Amino acid sequence: MRTSNVVMSIGLLGLALGLSPAASFDGTRTPESAAVAVPLPGAHAAPGTDIGRATPLAAVPVAPLGNARPATPFDAYRSGSQALRQGRTTEGLNEIEYAAEQGVPAALWKLGRMYADGDEVEKNALRAFDYFSRLTKTHGDDAPTSPQAAFVAKAFVALGQYYLEGIPNSPISADPVRAREMYWYAASYFADPDAQYHLGRLYLDRSNGTRDPRQAAKWLGLAARKGQAQAQAVLGAMLFRGDGVTRQAALGLFWLTLAKDGAEPPETWISESYASAFGQATDDERAMAYNYLEGWLRGRRE
Repeated sequence: MRTSNVVMSIGLLGLALGLSPAASFDGTRTPESAAVAVPLPGAHAAPGTDIGRATPLAAVPVAPLGNARPATPFDAYRSGSQALRQGRTTEGLNEIEYAAEQGVPAALWKLGRMYADGDEVEKNALRAFDYFSRLTKTHGDDAPTSPQAAFVAKAFVALGQYYLEGIPNSPISADPVRAREMYWYAASYFADPDAQYHLGRLYLDRSNGTRDPRQAAKWLGLAARKGQAQAQAVLGAMLFRGDGVTRQAALGLFWLTLAKDGAEPPETWISESYASAFGQATDDERAMAYNYLEGWLRGRRE
């Protein structure tokens, strides 16, 4: 969340209440329990070149081979990424695909996102699904503190979305139960805030027979405290209205204020939800929300 936005919101609340705004803060992430780390795939030595038995009279520089494979799969991933940035798409894809075949987590994640978004390649949800699946199958048990943990967690979230909606004209049909499993694992083992948000939303869904507002509030709260703006907005609206939980209007307005300041421009539903709650709140509720904001900032400074 942008600090300047939060300070501005405190200023607006304070202006309405005749109070003074507080200062800025830094975000933090809640650590989770660690597991035994799984080592990354090992390096492979590059093949040598036989230049013959004759001894030259003087040292002659040898030109590098134009199509030589990088020394390790991770080197291939790095050189492939650089090639993509420089517009050498075919070369970059070849290198990254080689790295992915050798099990480099970042390469599997990058290809999955490229095919999911249609970035430098034709959009293909089924290929994206395959790369994300391979990543979760080979690294799903890696320690939450490992370098690749963020990639793996996001891959579980992406799979959850595909299972939730299904992939047209493919064997992947909509399966809310499987989607919940993907979200739950990433939310609990990797403590991923996006997974926690999506899991909370599933517990609010009336169509799947598992609606549980208290469970929803639990997971949304975990994500909200990590700065996930969508979770902050949904939790704030729940608390402000008393939707399945005890109504706490001031606390709800506090979360909605944070969500508004951290939302991306396309997420207009967040700013609309905030504006509606602010308009309905009493002066006392606004004053208490202001106090919550000050406490939040103090906690981030300490």
